[in-house]
Amino acid sequence: MSTQTRTAEQNVDLSAVRGEPVDLDGRRFYQISAYDQIPPFFMTVVGASNLWLFISSTGGVTAGREHADRALFPYYTEDKVAEGAGRTGGLTVLRVGLPDASVVCWQPFAETRPGDPAVERNLAKDFLGTTLVFEETRADLGLRLRVSWQTSARYGVVRSCELLSVADGPRSVEILDGFVNLLPAGTTVQAQNELSALLDAYKRTEVDDATGLGILYLSSTLTDKAEPSESLRANVAWHVGLGRVDHLLSARQIRAFAAGDRVTPDTELRGERGAYLVRSQLVLAAGEQRGWSVVADADLDAAQVVALQTELADSAGVGARLAADIERTRTDLEALIATSDAAQLTGDELAAAHHSANVLFNSMRGGVPSDGYAVDAADFRLFVTQRSPRTAQRCASVLAGLPERLPIDALVALAEDDGDPDLWRLAREYLPLTFSRRHGDPSRPWNVFRIALHDERGKMRVDFQGNWRDIFQNWEALAWSFPEYVESMVVVFLDASTADGYNPYRISRAGIDWEVPEPGNPWSNIGYWSDHQIVYLLKLIETSERFHPGVLAGLVNRPVLTHGDVPYRISSYDQTLLDPGETITFDEEAAAAIARRVAVEGADGKLVHRTDGELVRVTLGEKLLLLVLAKLVNLVPEGGIWMNTQRPEWNDANNALVGRGLSVVTLAYVRRYLGVVRELLAEDLSVTAELRCLLTNVHAALAVHADGVVAGFDDASRRSVMDALGAAGTAYRTRVYAGFGGNRATVDAATVRAFLDLAKTYVDSGLRANRRADALFHSYNLLELREGATGIRRLQVMLEGQVAILSSGLLGPHECLGLLNGLRTSALYRPDQHSYMLYPDQTLPRFLERNLLSAGRAAGCPLVGELVRAGDTSIVLQDVGGDFRFARDIHNAGDVTAALAALPADVVVPEVVERGRAGLLAVFEDVFQHAEFTGRSGSFFAYEGLGSIYWHMVSKLLLAVQENVERAVAEGADATDVDRLRDAYEDVRIGLGYSKTPEVYGAFPVDPYSHTPAGRGARQPGMTGQVKEEVLTRLGELGLRVEHGRITFRPVLLRPQEWTTQPETFRYLDVAGKPQSIDLDAGSLAFTFCQVPVVYRRRDRSEVRVDRADGAQVALAGGSLDADLSARVFQRLGDVVRIVVDTPAG
Repeated sequence: MSTQTRTAEQNVDLSAVRGEPVDLDGRRFYQISAYDQIPPFFMTVVGASNLWLFISSTGGVTAGREHADRALFPYYTEDKVAEGAGRTGGLTVLRVGLPDASVVCWQPFAETRPGDPAVERNLAKDFLGTTLVFEETRADLGLRLRVSWQTSARYGVVRSCELLSVADGPRSVEILDGFVNLLPAGTTVQAQNELSALLDAYKRTEVDDATGLGILYLSSTLTDKAEPSESLRANVAWHVGLGRVDHLLSARQIRAFAAGDRVTPDTELRGERGAYLVRSQLVLAAGEQRGWSVVADADLDAAQVVALQTELADSAGVGARLAADIERTRTDLEALIATSDAAQLTGDELAAAHHSANVLFNSMRGGVPSDGYAVDAADFRLFVTQRSPRTAQRCASVLAGLPERLPIDALVALAEDDGDPDLWRLAREYLPLTFSRRHGDPSRPWNVFRIALHDERGKMRVDFQGNWRDIFQNWEALAWSFPEYVESMVVVFLDASTADGYNPYRISRAGIDWEVPEPGNPWSNIGYWSDHQIVYLLKLIETSERFHPGVLAGLVNRPVLTHGDVPYRISSYDQTLLDPGETITFDEEAAAAIARRVAVEGADGKLVHRTDGELVRVTLGEKLLLLVLAKLVNLVPEGGIWMNTQRPEWNDANNALVGRGLSVVTLAYVRRYLGVVRELLAEDLSVTAELRCLLTNVHAALAVHADGVVAGFDDASRRSVMDALGAAGTAYRTRVYAGFGGNRATVDAATVRAFLDLAKTYVDSGLRANRRADALFHSYNLLELREGATGIRRLQVMLEGQVAILSSGLLGPHECLGLLNGLRTSALYRPDQHSYMLYPDQTLPRFLERNLLSAGRAAGCPLVGELVRAGDTSIVLQDVGGDFRFARDIHNAGDVTAALAALPADVVVPEVVERGRAGLLAVFEDVFQHAEFTGRSGSFFAYEGLGSIYWHMVSKLLLAVQENVERAVAEGADATDVDRLRDAYEDVRIGLGYSKTPEVYGAFPVDPYSHTPAGRGARQPGMTGQVKEEVLTRLGELGLRVEHGRITFRPVLLRPQEWTTQPETFRYLDVAGKPQSIDLDAGSLAFTFCQVPVVYRRRDRSEVRVDRADGAQVALAGGSLDADLSARVFQRLGDVVRIVVDTPAG
């Protein structure tokens, strides 16, 4: 049967595409009319379960439970899923009898061709993302089919159909409906993609005649071992709603059905791809509607299959139970994200819906607390045992005496009173989160996801997992809904960061993990991202200071924090100069020692230990200084931070900057970090002797060359600074890799302040030196190492640097406006999306242009001619036109060097090769210009590639502009500048997806997507870093801020469209999880903060009123709550039940 995958040549009619909110089944959906005129786009359907369901707008589907090896349909990449429509996933074929006795075959959602009858198609998705509805109407047949995809935590993936007659008279319809290319249980991704033909030979599909239950399984596991290997699990499918039906278990008879030929029901199928199709006949009266559902689930054992058979025997009851569980799966998800303040009601319905989607995907990445601030003592005991069995044994009596449930602050206080440093550390690190998973889907096939929400007993699993940056960036937004956890987030970050000032690759409840060498795998590498340590910690510390000023200061001199013991060893400075791209060694001996410790100590075995076996413990002051010192030892004055730890920064598509790149981006964040650290480190510090020595050496190096901050640095003086700083870093790392000595030292507060102030002068001069003539800033530079000197080569403009500069606080309001104006007129701007690319698009040379060495240019390199005359084709070829081309297996200058070394002496004599080597390499560079190569960012055309908008960076821009608006208002800046900054913020905001129409955005506008390539629609749905930034900016738009421990309302960015135009009812869950509602007048809006409802009313005066649970009302002047009331909101005590804010329209 045909599919609806559209080719590029098909005619489309974008004028027919419309997008609007609609009501379906009593809920709000966003509907795209004529969606099939938009190029295919990818979507995810979500629910409060371990089910995953990804669908293309073509109708192609992949789905399953927990991970890709428990799939119901093949887990292919996004493009293959889209192309599989009609062959994999859902299928409906209808034979419709018309009044003239003719019969028409109709396959809804299939590709239409010229001459086909007109169809009307709509695609709708509820705002939460739990239901996706495909709809097609055939006016000539008088029928409309609506197909909904949903999930049921109990029963699996559900495809429901509603067939409505819109004809004047009756319609007889023969139905064939269900799933095609269903997998048997136990089918791994490797088997699906690499062994599919062999896999088919093992497949068995059967149907239980009594209940209609389809069972799909393998006759045995795939193995070549000479031993039995039973496969004792099954995927299942069943239907409800059509009564007694015939079953087809493969796609073989679909064409016969469509043609009206004889179709024979199946009972069993062997050695073929399975299906579950039901065949039925019905007659619809005018206006009559019939509905049915087909359900599939993964990985049942025999006992579960028998239980399901028993349940299906009650066909009427199972339909009701299915509907109830679908509803429960949706409402449970609503309740989960309600805790993170997803609920909003304003006059801009799409803005509120987009916020809800952002909260959803932020929660899916970072997790949400399983029960607010409540701790399950049994789970905490399990956590301590997993992380540190020695602590569990040492503190057994304390742990046994815990009440069954207690608040998190009570747990931390109890550990504090006990005095055991490890118990305190683990109590502080304990974050009872659930719903977290690594981001991965068929559009991100390199990321392996696992959705494990319940344990084997069905109890909610308390867990989080993810890459370092994914977890900590999403926790920043989560902290605004659960601020009492923010210090725990800081401690988790610091306890896992390393003694050399970096961080491991992955973080989870179970501890830390890192990448290991995989020789031969081009997608594997070890190393440290050089920006992660500063920017993510910076934001968490700032959040802590907003909500709990002074709390972190209490840890400044307490030696209670640890170092992660990642077995990477960073090269010395001198070695780094020789090979900046290969600077990290995996220490096999250290890794083995860590593994031995883990076997005894649990996850604590991955922390740095003293020689006596105890953990190395350091203060917050030491950690904060170490992280900035680790950056400063790689400072290149006026260039940036040297990226020499084998990994790039946020944009890992700039991977070729490793070793030779200088980051102005990180330098900008260091500036902001220095200000935060200076405020915290206001007293004399107790640090290790090793850290004291590093601080002294770096301070001295900066002081000796401080004149250059004003006068500027030439290449020689720049190198002198690098040499001194590099030596300081080498000396420190040498000492800590050998083991901490255990000695402590004191650094007086004045010395710390002097060091931080001096460092800031270097940073400021470096940032100013990177300002361009167009008021923009360089983002990255290239390092040019020469004997005794270091030069800097500037690269093209990039969006990342502008965001970092705006975030740094370097610029005043007027300079910010200059940068934003320059950005708007730069080559980064994409008018079709009214937004910004990561870097300017480029027109790359065509195939025959990119590898062209003209005869004239070759004449200047005698070795070229020698190679051709000798008949060697391993390096250079001559084409029939007389020009020269490099050989097909040459990829870079390293290949040229290797090929020259491999030349036999009887081909070209070695002396000739040696004389011509440098010239040939210069010619190669001239042809390909690899010195300008920044990585795959310059050689592909999606993701972070050429022409692409990366929405996370645009949302970071939005947040940076918002921060500057707030700062300008707080500092009393010129009113004209403030207004222009507001306009600049709005200009960035309207470029976001939810402000667009679907034909422009290329997908559902309310949904977050990762990127938009040139000439295409939005790609990679859902779990993108964009969501975190927009959760934060949304609070700023609504005017809620937290400053000095007080909730403040300052709606300077509130748009007139946000006010409701008619009475509404705001529904939310309170801090106890109970449904509540508030009736709103026109001219209002409402949202929750820490699950307390905040109601804005448009009034002539400004006033804040707090409603207490006891009925008391507290009126407050100045637009702020006091510290006590604010703390009660943060702590979710339940005694503040509502905040009412009266504000002029503005």
